[in-house]
Amino acid sequence: MTQNTHPLPAPKGRATATNPPTRFDPVSIELDLDAMDPHELRQTQTQFFEDTSKSILVSNDSPDIGYTWGINPYRGCEHGCIYCYARPSHEYLGWSAGLDFETKILIKSNASELLSRELKKKSWKPSVVSLSGNTDPYQPAERHLKLTRGCLQVLSDHRNPVGIITKNHLVTRDIDILAPMARFDLVHVMISVTTLHSEIASVMEPRTSTPSRRLDAIEKLSEAGIPTGVMVAPVVPGLTDEEVPAIIEAAAQRGALRAGYILLRLPGPVAPLFEDWLDRTMPDRKEKIINRIKDVRSGRLNDPRFGHRMRGEGVWAETLSQLFQVACKRHQMNQMRHPFRTDLFIRNPSHQLSLFEQDEMTF
Repeated sequence: MTQNTHPLPAPKGRATATNPPTRFDPVSIELDLDAMDPHELRQTQTQFFEDTSKSILVSNDSPDIGYTWGINPYRGCEHGCIYCYARPSHEYLGWSAGLDFETKILIKSNASELLSRELKKKSWKPSVVSLSGNTDPYQPAERHLKLTRGCLQVLSDHRNPVGIITKNHLVTRDIDILAPMARFDLVHVMISVTTLHSEIASVMEPRTSTPSRRLDAIEKLSEAGIPTGVMVAPVVPGLTDEEVPAIIEAAAQRGALRAGYILLRLPGPVAPLFEDWLDRTMPDRKEKIINRIKDVRSGRLNDPRFGHRMRGEGVWAETLSQLFQVACKRHQMNQMRHPFRTDLFIRNPSHQLSLFEQDEMTF
């Protein structure tokens, strides 16, 4: 085994080139990267595997997250965001949080059938469902597989409310489902915008929609009458923090009504992956970024404590919070409430009119 002395460039369209061992591996193998053909390293095709889970709804009891139920049609995410807090979840599958997370994707082909079955159970109490709590429901494979679209149609048929968060312009494809749901107060959409600089996004989030496309998604959804907001997440201290007011302004100009933010989290194996990414992509900024992260994480790169992990603490974290609040007030964000309705829920929609048909009769 040869020690690689230089940060290895990530394969084209990927955020990382490495597959660090998982915390569960008693033995790991390290490749001699210097001896491998560079062309071979560039070829990293995405592989898809069938997820045989028997359920689709996942419960959440974290006090930091504002929903109880989530749906994840995909496990792993081809967007490849280097900072993704979901990366460690791949270790439970026996894969790495590194390149494996971006290239080995589990798909739930029967997601809509599983969801319909669960919503019909007498034990289900109509509640807001999040799409999705772990990985992006509109990652590239969704364009062809349409698993998220199938789940949305089921939620629409049952009149069960749903909240969506995504970085992908592909969400606009489903306006035909989302707009009628919005007229019944059954849907909110949050578009995640981390930076307005495409050159940063292209290396930090290599397979997501460009910043301009995400802003366009906000505009199209808003024009369709769908309550839409912007999630400035994650805010990367020392890199994207100064952009918070500009992101909120750009989103407001395109019709966003709400805004939120989450401070960068680097749980478990994500921290070394992120540091390696800084070495490869912006070594001149690494010291500033790492020191700023430690400033808000009590001298560490991650703070898993509830109540702290999303916002951080200390002078800089408080300054960021004030900067966010001032920007929201200036652009009239978060002033209107659009509460979800759960009283319209239909347990067995097979004999009911669709939202489209009832919408035509009502309006």
